Amino acid sequence: MKIAKNIKELNIYSGTNQVIGFVPTMGSLHEGHFLLVKEAILETSLTVVSIFVNPTQFNDSNDLKNYPRNIENDLFRLNLILREKDIVFIPDEKEIYPKPDTRTYNFGHLDKIMEGRNRPGHFNGVGQVVSKLFQIVKPSYAFFGEKDLQQLAVVRKLVQMLKIPIIIIGIPIVREADGLAMSSRNQLLGKNERAEVPKIFKALTEATRLKGINTVDEVRYKTIKEINKSQLLFVEYFEIVDEINLLPIKNWDINTGIFGCIAVKVGKIRLIDNIRF
Repeated sequence: MKIAKNIKELNIYSGTNQVIGFVPTMGSLHEGHFLLVKEAILETSLTVVSIFVNPTQFNDSNDLKNYPRNIENDLFRLNLILREKDIVFIPDEKEIYPKPDTRTYNFGHLDKIMEGRNRPGHFNGVGQVVSKLFQIVKPSYAFFGEKDLQQLAVVRKLVQMLKIPIIIIGIPIVREADGLAMSSRNQLLGKNERAEVPKIFKALTEATRLKGINTVDEVRYKTIKEINKSQLLFVEYFEIVDEINLLPIKNWDINTGIFGCIAVKVGKIRLIDNIRF
């Protein structure tokens, strides 16, 4: 693989007439990321993986400061997967934001519900960095994990709004053996916290079993109550939403897919997950 630290190097390495598959990441990579990379390799002639911790999508400065970073290990693992011609793009902040990015986006309701409600400005920052990276990398395909289901919806909306000729591909969640959704933040969990967090997926799985037996509101209430039994876990939100608009549903009799989306505080760590009903 090749390593590009700036746009000039990226352009030299990528050349022309390539069908580029792009995997944007914030580093501290895990098996979920590597699945995205493998899919990109299968689908395209050139794969570009970016590693950039984007400051504009953090509404908590401590969260940005404490976000896990392990660039040496990331590069070692990527080198085992990527082809010789593939590229890892590792820009610094000045490369992405040579001047402050003041752009704002109107994503409709998508940036005001769930994550947007709990993290004001987060998705505007996502829009800023994703649009910048798309402009720099010029991919034909971009690969995102479905664990960040709302982010995936926002990115698709962004591409539609800006008329960017890119196909967005969502890849299913990769889980640990005990059901915990893989996340860079998992490594920040203490031993006792790590022992408790599988209860999140267990409760989500039980929620899907209750579909049709209980009302939507009952399933939502029971799921939150079950997780909050743990002294180490606190549910910020659990919403049962339609697949198209990610808006809460009132009953099970709808014509789209249904997802349960959750955010749980584990001490100072915040984990998100979702499950298809």
